[in-house]
Amino acid sequence: MTSELSEAAQEVLDEIDEKNVDFLRLQFTDILGTIKNVSITADQAEKAFTEGIYFDGSSINGFVRIQESDMRLDPDPSTFSVLPWRENVEGGSSARLICDVIDTSTGEPFSGDPRGVLKRAIERANDMGYTVNAAPEPEFFLFEEDEEGRATTKTNDAGGYFDLAPKDLASDVRRDIIYGLEDMGFDIEASHHEVAQGQHEINFTYDDALSTADNVATFRSVVRAIAAEHDLHATFMPKPIPKINGSGMHTHLSLFTEDGENAFHDEDDEFNLSETAKSFTAGILKHAPAITAVSNPTVNSYKRLVPGYEAPVYVAWSDRNRSALIRKPAARTPAASRIEARFPDPSCNPYLAFAALIHAGLDGVEQNLECDDPVRENIYEFDEQKREEYGITTLPSNLGEAVEALEDDEVIQDALGEHVYENFVEAKTQEHKEYLVDVSDWELDRYLEKF
Repeated sequence: MTSELSEAAQEVLDEIDEKNVDFLRLQFTDILGTIKNVSITADQAEKAFTEGIYFDGSSINGFVRIQESDMRLDPDPSTFSVLPWRENVEGGSSARLICDVIDTSTGEPFSGDPRGVLKRAIERANDMGYTVNAAPEPEFFLFEEDEEGRATTKTNDAGGYFDLAPKDLASDVRRDIIYGLEDMGFDIEASHHEVAQGQHEINFTYDDALSTADNVATFRSVVRAIAAEHDLHATFMPKPIPKINGSGMHTHLSLFTEDGENAFHDEDDEFNLSETAKSFTAGILKHAPAITAVSNPTVNSYKRLVPGYEAPVYVAWSDRNRSALIRKPAARTPAASRIEARFPDPSCNPYLAFAALIHAGLDGVEQNLECDDPVRENIYEFDEQKREEYGITTLPSNLGEAVEALEDDEVIQDALGEHVYENFVEAKTQEHKEYLVDVSDWELDRYLEKF
């Protein structure tokens, strides 16, 4: 860590003074995607930039053992943002800085830092002559709280897809969330009520993959905090209510060349997709079973990934229908040509999920993988024989199968790196084992008095 203050860091210090910031949250995520933060007073900001802030890494899930505990946070000045809901009565405010985690024993980036995992994926793309752009569509539910302020699964509206008030009673909440996000520098593209009651979506515009992953992590915190101001609980749980649509995080991806051209666009192609785009798509389809362990990382994720609820389960791509795993959306301009991975959900660690998708796609490009023809029919209506005729396989049906697929896929293992891979698999294997031996309310209701 340099003892000299960079120009970008000095600009942050000036902004701290201008905006009367009195506290800073130094933010990072653990391997499972849980946001962690260390709060410091504003007068410690210069020290944070020049010396870093030290913490006990052994207390963070999946980081290091107690004898290897000393870690350092290095704030990224480009991520400075004032938190819109933290102004105090004296007029001061709080701000956030996202940090990289440094291994103090080597002085190098910590191999278990999810943000570092994504940086390595981006570096691989850069070495191949590409920059990676991404745009996610995270969905969430808003639920009422009970008298003690605990979350329920009672939705506060009866709205449906694109509904307006009075059915969509959460429009004011979404408006406040959007204002808060815009105050933090987000460029919001659209927002609307989703298909299920109480379900919502707010989309922010395309950006580079690292900034987008940072934004997803921040987005979840902002949504929860502002929903709480309305006495509502926001959840990114993929399937909080049975027998209705769950929440996904469709992720749009494209590669741009060093001269600023969209490497995914080909004007002469029937689908306006280049061979690079098709190989990238083929790579994701090839590694999709292993990717799901990372992009759909909870037991609950697989309650969403079932036919009939607008969630893709079939490993195929299409230029029109939404039953396929990957879709090629319509694009108004060459710069907008992209693919949409429809299977990730918002419970994932965005840094790891993006890294897995990028490495899989780049593997397809490096191997010159050929993409099968798009499936334009509704795959949900196919029987097993027809799916076999088309060569369509399915995603893992549960977390245990997904982890097994990850254990068989060296490309996605390499994407995560040895440290993250081993700790992630250990945590997810344990989670699935605990689920298998648990007895649910459904089982008690069905069997307790029957047998």
